[in-house]
Amino acid sequence: MGGRVVLAVNIAAFPEELPRDVIASIFAAASETVRDAGGTIAGGHTIRNPEPIFGLAVQGVVDPRHIFRKSGALPGDIAILSKPLGTGLVTAAGTAEQKKSAIAGMRTLNRVAAEQLREHQDSVHAVTDVTGYGLAGHGWEMSDRSGARLIIDSSSLPLYEGAHEIAASGHRTGGDPRNRAYVADRLTTSADDSYVAICMDPQTSGGLLAAVTPEVAKTLCSTDQWTQIGHFTGETPGIEIR
Repeated sequence: MGGRVVLAVNIAAFPEELPRDVIASIFAAASETVRDAGGTIAGGHTIRNPEPIFGLAVQGVVDPRHIFRKSGALPGDIAILSKPLGTGLVTAAGTAEQKKSAIAGMRTLNRVAAEQLREHQDSVHAVTDVTGYGLAGHGWEMSDRSGARLIIDSSSLPLYEGAHEIAASGHRTGGDPRNRAYVADRLTTSADDSYVAICMDPQTSGGLLAAVTPEVAKTLCSTDQWTQIGHFTGETPGIEIR
């Protein structure tokens, strides 16, 4: 991680009966998002298909001296997160207003968060994004590759509106059991299972998880962008949710 978007190519497949204005809206929204990320649409490829499919093939550049990796977290580092959790739970079982809030978060790029990390490059030891494996799964990968243990403070987790209530009611997303299986032998917890479910919840367009020095954590968490959610220790690699 740590790269800069340069260009993107549209990859699209649409049914012939799909209204042209819908297709135009999809392309326009993609162009706007790529532009907001600092890049340019450089063409694309469109085919006919019974079901609509759309994506972007993105190219960028990164200074090899300043790549953010999953490995490198040190004992004493603070774990910080740049977006709330709960997109899977809220979009599956939330109210219309709760879904609207979560979708707004999903539509927000991680560009600002990444730029803030670059400003403190030497004090940022590891970074990953939180997506399909949830906070627990991606946190485990950082823990494993760094040789450090990640302690998550469940009471500090930033959440989308309704996420905890939905989890506490017993609702679980389809990815929950798979993500639990992924970290089964690496997870210990004393937290309520509703918070464990939030850590297992697959995220769409989730935030960045970073391991930084306490000084930088204090600086970044004084803004609205970041939240301190835990810390790393020198114990056996694993995830502990308290």
